[in-house]
Amino acid sequence: MRTDASRRTKQVLLALCVLALCACAHTPSAPPLKPAVVEPVGIVPPAQPSSTYPEAPTPPSAQAVEPSDPTLSDAPTQVAGLTPAQYADLFDRMRAGFKLDDVERVAIEQQLNWFASHPDYLERAFGRAELYMYHIVTELEARGMPLEIALLPVVESAFEPYAYSRARASGLWQFIPDTGSRYGLKQDWWYDGRRDVVESTRAALDYLQSLHDEFNGDWLLAIAAYNCGEMAVERALDANRAKGKPLDFWSLKLPKETQAYVPKLLAMRRLVADPEAYDIAISPIPNQPYFARVETHGQIELKVAAEIAGVTDEELYELNPAFHRWATDPSGPHYLLLPVDGAQVFSQNISQLTEEQRLHSQTYTVGRGDSVASVAKRFNTTVNVVREMNDLPTGPLTVGSDLRVPTAPSTLPAKVLLAAARVDGHDRSRRRPHVHVVHRGDTMWSIARRTGMDVNKLAMMNGMQPGDPLRAGQRLRLSNSDSAGGRAAAAPRRVTYTVRAGDTLTQIARLFQCSVKEIMAWNGIGSRSGIAPGQKLTIRMVTRRG
Repeated sequence: MRTDASRRTKQVLLALCVLALCACAHTPSAPPLKPAVVEPVGIVPPAQPSSTYPEAPTPPSAQAVEPSDPTLSDAPTQVAGLTPAQYADLFDRMRAGFKLDDVERVAIEQQLNWFASHPDYLERAFGRAELYMYHIVTELEARGMPLEIALLPVVESAFEPYAYSRARASGLWQFIPDTGSRYGLKQDWWYDGRRDVVESTRAALDYLQSLHDEFNGDWLLAIAAYNCGEMAVERALDANRAKGKPLDFWSLKLPKETQAYVPKLLAMRRLVADPEAYDIAISPIPNQPYFARVETHGQIELKVAAEIAGVTDEELYELNPAFHRWATDPSGPHYLLLPVDGAQVFSQNISQLTEEQRLHSQTYTVGRGDSVASVAKRFNTTVNVVREMNDLPTGPLTVGSDLRVPTAPSTLPAKVLLAAARVDGHDRSRRRPHVHVVHRGDTMWSIARRTGMDVNKLAMMNGMQPGDPLRAGQRLRLSNSDSAGGRAAAAPRRVTYTVRAGDTLTQIARLFQCSVKEIMAWNGIGSRSGIAPGQKLTIRMVTRRG
């Protein structure tokens, strides 16, 4: 009896030890904490801003979590014996989800050598990526897509959400206007969804997944088509089929840019997979959500939003680069991205604001000849905002009556001013020339890329197919308008740019679409002088008006 009792006691102890060991080996990270329900009794004082622009913000605490997203699967992807949440470093989580083959190609080696010899470029790109990468990786996992795709913004934009190309591609994922519209990215006076971190990621992954399906599950062809368009890849495949040649990416004759584009991504994959092999140190990114999406329940001034969330204006715009004005879009979307440690306090505080506190205003007395449209233009806003702020019925204004109109802040971050200037100076109906004269070597694809058009739309407007040959001197329509309409240069608009650590004059010139010599002349910088972090540079932006 005693022996049996002793044996049972030992068995119980042994079982407890085994359970304890299993718990140590497989204990997942702390489960998401649901925000406590607090009955707000007034404005909650925010914590100190988590960062000061332009330094990378401090990562959120380990317990800060992103609100649940109904589009994501409740069951996390099982990767290498760990759930995604159990990795400490987001890069380790990504490496475990790499799916593309690591092939030996000279083109990959060439791109790899460039990346390895420019560690400052990688440091800046991954420093910016810390804000956005967790969301992108999570979305890729939810779709079962290769996690290498999370590195595509390094190639496209160096994770600069305000990146803008000569082809008018914008945002982390570099959508041109037509493709952005095709994938549901709203673009108007207030807001450009191509720069919305959440929406542009959704659109980019939708586009890549559709390309993957179109090209029978070949990810390299899908990624190539993301760069040059599906029609260019289809034409290259047709040409190889006709000649009995292989149909893989490496065997196709594609535009030179695309021939380098896919190797760039594969080189980045190899470097991230084993940075030590290339004498590169990549700083870890915490495997935690950086931002949470919060509802604004209507339009709000972004400066007010920053104040009640306890973040700087610059940090708010870095997380919400789609809003290029002083307030959110009155017609939506009605949400903001905020650091997780400021999201709950923002949600509590915004419920306490009156309409007047949400949107600072001034009073304007209606004069003879005024209309809602002329008043909106005078105060740099829209007709809908003026009507909503004053509950105006349709019809003319009454002379002598007072209207509430927005008080826009005098200064905005330089990147935001530049984004707004592009909208103001290049209205979408007249921003591109109406006719293009074909030069030797032009293709329908290259013209579409340069002018920011969809190649199918360009071909259709000219009664052609995307693969039709062009001849030098041929004239292609780029707009449905028959009259070119004059453009006059507006007076230069001055903005001040604060130099960030690692900035060069070449990078700043590329950002503002001007030359290095112009920046040097505007700021009295000599040929042997350098620039230093914190230095203020004057930039003269010339917009154009019809």
